Amino acid sequence: MSDHIGSTADHTSGVATTSVPPGRPGLIRSIAHHLAGDQRGLPVEGRLPSFEGATGWLNSEPLTPEDLRGRVVVVDFWTYTCVNWLRTLPYLRAWAAKYQDDGLTVIGVHTPEFGFEQNIDNVVVQSRRLGVEYPIAVDSEYAVWSAFANHFWPAVYIADVEGRIRFHHFGEGEYPMTEMVIQQLLRQAGADGIDQDLVMVDPQGLEVAADWQTLQSPETYVGYNQSTGFDQEDVATLDEPRVYAPPGGLPLNSWGLSGNWTVAGHAALLNERGGRIAFQFHARDLNLVMGPSSREASIPFRVFLDGQRAKNAQGTDLDPDGSGVVTEQRTYQLIRQPGAIGDRLFEVEFSDSGVEAYCFTFG
Repeated sequence: MSDHIGSTADHTSGVATTSVPPGRPGLIRSIAHHLAGDQRGLPVEGRLPSFEGATGWLNSEPLTPEDLRGRVVVVDFWTYTCVNWLRTLPYLRAWAAKYQDDGLTVIGVHTPEFGFEQNIDNVVVQSRRLGVEYPIAVDSEYAVWSAFANHFWPAVYIADVEGRIRFHHFGEGEYPMTEMVIQQLLRQAGADGIDQDLVMVDPQGLEVAADWQTLQSPETYVGYNQSTGFDQEDVATLDEPRVYAPPGGLPLNSWGLSGNWTVAGHAALLNERGGRIAFQFHARDLNLVMGPSSREASIPFRVFLDGQRAKNAQGTDLDPDGSGVVTEQRTYQLIRQPGAIGDRLFEVEFSDSGVEAYCFTFG
């Protein structure tokens, strides 16, 4: 499988990362670079590959490396449910808006992780909801991903006006450094009067950076192909309906089901109303990738923390009373805790059947 990478301290990525806090070294280096006017050379990492394998384009006619000659190009690999990518999005939007007239083109390459992200209607709806207005190469068959030899979400590659890749970054963080590279390449291409102040962003909801100091729970898949921490694995019946008794005494970073569920390779599907998922976690935020199995369905749910309605720790997809509705296949932010963070028992109860649960992420 390919990997989600968070910042340099991301415990949610499920892959090995280095251990320095997100953005701090990059911020120091970038400010020093900025103040000193350092024009150090950037290496040439190769040529900008073709986007020929894209299955479609949004917000633009199809683009080629030849079309992009004369412009600095940021290529960003994303998939719309990836929380690590969502936390980079405020910067991508800001760079695209600020530097477009100076000669920058941002291209988002949407390479899907889950099957429903291959559906072009879903990509259209979610890109609009997220405010992605720059060109999108729809990469449902992984052709552009392969052309770049990419392995991660998110991943950024920056090419100069001659179509040479001069910089890349995998994961979250290093925003000042990345923006300084954009500015440097634009100046070297002859752009005058560039505002050298770095962008300021105001992220909301899922776009807010993780609380790295308290984050102790990893990205956790529910479908058995990649699942970890499933407390009922020894009694589970895979790919067939089974009634699960509520799990008791879950250890940290373990989860379990109650009610009638089918645990499949890609997700867990609720067969009867009233089913629950429980997760013992340690993080400020808890998110769940989920959606209705039929496109027109709306499935109400309630969220609990330590057995009580989550009225004072609700994420952006919960109402003040701790309830919500699943209407789309996407990432839902269910918990954002104020104050001190400790081990908590999360539970979500669905009022109707038909929900598919794919993956927990944390922040």
